[in-house]
Amino acid sequence: MTSDLIDSRKLQSMSTDKFFYFFMGLRKGEVRRRVTALRTRHPDESPTQLARRLNKAQIPLSFLGGTLLQAPLLVPYAGPVLKLMGVTGGTSVLMRMHLTLILEIAMAFGKDIDEKARMKEMIAVMTAAGLTSSASMLTRNLNFKPYYTLLAGGVTVAALSQLIGETAIAYYAMGSQAVSMEDSSAAATT
Repeated sequence: MTSDLIDSRKLQSMSTDKFFYFFMGLRKGEVRRRVTALRTRHPDESPTQLARRLNKAQIPLSFLGGTLLQAPLLVPYAGPVLKLMGVTGGTSVLMRMHLTLILEIAMAFGKDIDEKARMKEMIAVMTAAGLTSSASMLTRNLNFKPYYTLLAGGVTVAALSQLIGETAIAYYAMGSQAVSMEDSSAAATT
């Protein structure tokens, strides 16, 4: 076997890939295309700088998504089922946005987005994104005005996006430094 072959034990299963594609709408081809385009536009930037660009672009979208997530709860005559469907759909979109962000950041740092190692990271992001959808319940229980509920949802999700992005940058940068130190020491011994 050549070193060019990919170790299939390190890759996500086909079922996992299909789950994220069909149920979460995660399009890895789009992730690859966007990161490649970003590298082409900014060839002199480091992985950290590219990742910060990706994170910065995500924040306004997260604010808008968080605001829209709260909108179904503000419709007085909508039934509980319609409200639940709106929150569930909105949460799914936010999860997809955040999963895409961490995969883009991973790829900016040269990580393989098909590796099993990305699964733990994606599960952590899905959990965090699911928890942020509860911001509306807190503001409702505190009897805030409806527009505060919208604002709280937007700010909460935007803050989460910033946190996810910065955490991913720190995590992947740390991994990149460890790999480059291993490469340096291997080169020094030869």
